[in-house]
Amino acid sequence: MIFPNIDPVFLRLGPLEFRWYGLMYICGFVAAYFIILSGVKRKGLPLNRDQVADLIFTVAVGVILGGRLGYILFYNFAFYLAHPLKLFAVWEGGMSFHGGLIGALLASIYYVRKFKLGFYSLADLGFLAAPVGLGFGRIGNFINGELYGRVTDLPWGIVFPGGGPLPRHPSQLYEAFLEGPLMFLILYQVSKRVRCDGAVVWSFIALYGLFRFLVEFVRQPDEQLGFVVGGFSMGQMLSLPMFLLGVAMVVYRCRRG
Repeated sequence: MIFPNIDPVFLRLGPLEFRWYGLMYICGFVAAYFIILSGVKRKGLPLNRDQVADLIFTVAVGVILGGRLGYILFYNFAFYLAHPLKLFAVWEGGMSFHGGLIGALLASIYYVRKFKLGFYSLADLGFLAAPVGLGFGRIGNFINGELYGRVTDLPWGIVFPGGGPLPRHPSQLYEAFLEGPLMFLILYQVSKRVRCDGAVVWSFIALYGLFRFLVEFVRQPDEQLGFVVGGFSMGQMLSLPMFLLGVAMVVYRCRRG
């Protein structure tokens, strides 16, 4: 199967270019706004529409800064040390989920302290919305033809422009499904059935760690890193601790609750 010829730029206005990848981020943040706003009303939290929009903006800044810095530190530090101006070329790709997660957590902590809210009361809503943004983001990766999988002989293998002549796993689409609708449905059930603060947050961390660890077995490792330890990639080395910590914390929070 040949990769569909999708122009990564969906709109050009003179010198300005608007890319699908950026649009996916915007769609994710807009969806998060409505999901969190609905949860705020349901829980009776003292936040209005403008304050929820402020929360989304604060977390968005944390995700983008954390994601960029995480990619630089975890995946390609030597390159950016040699080419410092490339630090700001976010349109060329180069975002780390794990760095984005740290950035989002720090931004959330700042926000809940600012409004004197309980961390988990708001974080559970935010992490419930996160899979929507993750699903959109992985679709953006697919449109860009990046983060593709390893060579496969399965009938749905795709020949990616930068991946050589052989078909590869569309691992971006695997992740889009696992980290997007499937994770959202699981977390939604957790939010409805598990009555303890933090259950959604730590379930998200455990599920992401599990799904990412599994998909990395068919995803092509980063060229500049290869396999870090044995047959494991950097993504797996970062995701396995997330899974273990997430499971342990779900048990801890629920027993405590």
